[in-house]
Amino acid sequence: MDLKNRAFTLAMLFLFLLFSFPFTFIEANRPFFNLTTTPLNNNRPSSIVLPIRGTLGRYNVSLNIGDTPKSFELEFDTAGDLSWIECDAPCVNCKTPIDKRYKPHKNIVACADPLCAPVPKPRNFKCVKPNDPCNYFVKYADKDSTSGVIVQDNINLKFTNNVVKKTSIVFGCGYDQTYDADFSSGILGLGNGKSSILSQLHNLGLIANVVGHCLREKEGFIFLGDEFNSAPGIVWAPMLPSSQRSLYTIGPANILFNEKPTSVTGLELIFDTGSTYTYLNDKFYQPVFDLVTNGLPKTWTEIVRDESLPICWKGPKPFRTIGYVRFYFKPLALTFTSSKNVQFELPPESYLSISEGKVCLGILKSSANNLRQLNIIGDIFFLDKLVVYDNEKKRIGWVSRKCA
Repeated sequence: MDLKNRAFTLAMLFLFLLFSFPFTFIEANRPFFNLTTTPLNNNRPSSIVLPIRGTLGRYNVSLNIGDTPKSFELEFDTAGDLSWIECDAPCVNCKTPIDKRYKPHKNIVACADPLCAPVPKPRNFKCVKPNDPCNYFVKYADKDSTSGVIVQDNINLKFTNNVVKKTSIVFGCGYDQTYDADFSSGILGLGNGKSSILSQLHNLGLIANVVGHCLREKEGFIFLGDEFNSAPGIVWAPMLPSSQRSLYTIGPANILFNEKPTSVTGLELIFDTGSTYTYLNDKFYQPVFDLVTNGLPKTWTEIVRDESLPICWKGPKPFRTIGYVRFYFKPLALTFTSSKNVQFELPPESYLSISEGKVCLGILKSSANNLRQLNIIGDIFFLDKLVVYDNEKKRIGWVSRKCA
């Protein structure tokens, strides 16, 4: 879209917000529930479990929002903080149909409201008038972005002890996205920043500051709360401090290949459900690629499939499942210098994908995918694992599990 049309659309949006909702802004000077932590009540509900729909790379969960609940399908992102839904307002780059967008209804947060304080803002944002809208801007590691206004609305939550509660959360109403996800209406941010849904519910005293997921190829679940901290067989490694609080970072890690040590050591890794595949930086990608591909049959032809899965192999006959090729690939594992006898095991099913009769490598180079020199563990590594992010004890845990 050219700059002239973009400016016109944004101007129309401002008029829409100004005149469609003349009393739309929330009172500015009331207490902010997210500034201080409410003591956890011993009688608080336990955890929230949300089923996952979709397939690898297209996972989402359903969240009911509003006093007259409307269901929104949202991609969940452990490397993101602010949740947002595409906005039913003049929109620059919205992908979802109008009936799947969120419509503000006298609930736009004012920029002087304490609710606005922890929200990521546009670079030149200024709160000129107290009742001006609270604008947000989020730019992701892969250069995608979203911008819009902050709103507050009710959600109905069912806990694992069958308690049902209505509570209020803040999230973004996005009217300008460069985010390409036609299978969802937005993002459910599961990071540990102040504006994430996890932090909001924790600070209301509803859940422990713990979140996690359990992914299968076509199903699974996410959870908020400490319901799974004592899962049988779970092992733990400490989180690393991150310059961005919402990122779950772990390491230093070393890679084992077929249960043997390798020269690939000292990785710091981000756990990110917003990434379909796993990405390694220039230092680590080539050694891992060489380990995995050494000894593959000469009858296989290496091909470049597309940008999302650049390295694939074609055999004499089409491959139907990973079982057809499993013999030729060896298991990987991550070990951690800070935790003895703790491994993140990666059988071939955790780093390979079958596409159109070809077997493809689900480990990609970060620098070739606009991810700078980051090392990111994505959904493919998480398959058939229960993963727990315990922000209270600053640790990440996991255990192999069929996530039905």
